[in-house]
Amino acid sequence: MSNDVESAARGHAAEARHAAEARHAAEARHAVVERAQRVVIVMAMEEEAAPLRDALGAKPLDPPVWAAGLPCRLSHAPAADDRPDVVLAVNGTDPIFGVDAVGSTAAALTTHVALNLDRALNLDRALNLDRALNLDRPAADLVLSVGTAGGWLRAGAQIGDAYFAWPHFACHDRRIPLPGFDVMGESKLAAADLRSHASALGCRLGIVTTGDSFDESPTDRERIIAGGAEVKEMEAAAVAWVGHLHEVPVGALKTVTDLVDSPVATEAQFVKNLATAAETLRAKTLALLARLADPGAPPPARHHRQ
Repeated sequence: MSNDVESAARGHAAEARHAAEARHAAEARHAVVERAQRVVIVMAMEEEAAPLRDALGAKPLDPPVWAAGLPCRLSHAPAADDRPDVVLAVNGTDPIFGVDAVGSTAAALTTHVALNLDRALNLDRALNLDRALNLDRPAADLVLSVGTAGGWLRAGAQIGDAYFAWPHFACHDRRIPLPGFDVMGESKLAAADLRSHASALGCRLGIVTTGDSFDESPTDRERIIAGGAEVKEMEAAAVAWVGHLHEVPVGALKTVTDLVDSPVATEAQFVKNLATAAETLRAKTLALLARLADPGAPPPARHHRQ
């Protein structure tokens, strides 16, 4: 290939990347969420979700017929003075391997099922609700990816710290070195602006990065450091992608169970701290729901901040 052809190819590749980044920047507006009438909470592990489900008094909810064979576990807690209407969607048990269906694939599937409840079945009749659902708006005002995560000593994280995703989600293990696809692989999707709630609840803010491996490879580490992420987990970016497809704001609340750059094995930290982290998630999520509750208010207007 001649130098002129190589130069032209590089130029076209750069133009494609810049165009993709410009499109992404134009779309990456942050929905400011102060109040909500319905919240969908997506969680990966039963041990993470059980304390929250119990505290909400959420009752089992049958999935739509087309999703009956999927592992996701749905439950519902109607609106009360201290919370909006809540649909809790847990990835469930993998029917092939018999363990919690962690990771981005299951999270995307669960989120899609939860966000299609209004249209896929008559939720009013299924739950014996007295009020009518407004089906002209999306199935939720906010989707929350709630769960445990890893942090880093280098970023000042401590076991038990709670983070809200801000300003975006990312993927650290989708490496696609092709024009346009590289930007898609990074998956820098805007997070819902929950900063006022984070401040009130004593939570930290940080980029949440998602990958489908529990450990951190050297290549992952390079990408994570370059991207400035402070929280590492396995589901949030997938939840965010599905939420964006449904045009519903997506936030994340994550509690640190392990410090990735600690000399102690990550899996040992995770097992030791999981139960405590689940209780922290329960308390912080309930406090957030109380702040989001506004009984009797009209559907919240969505405004955006660049």
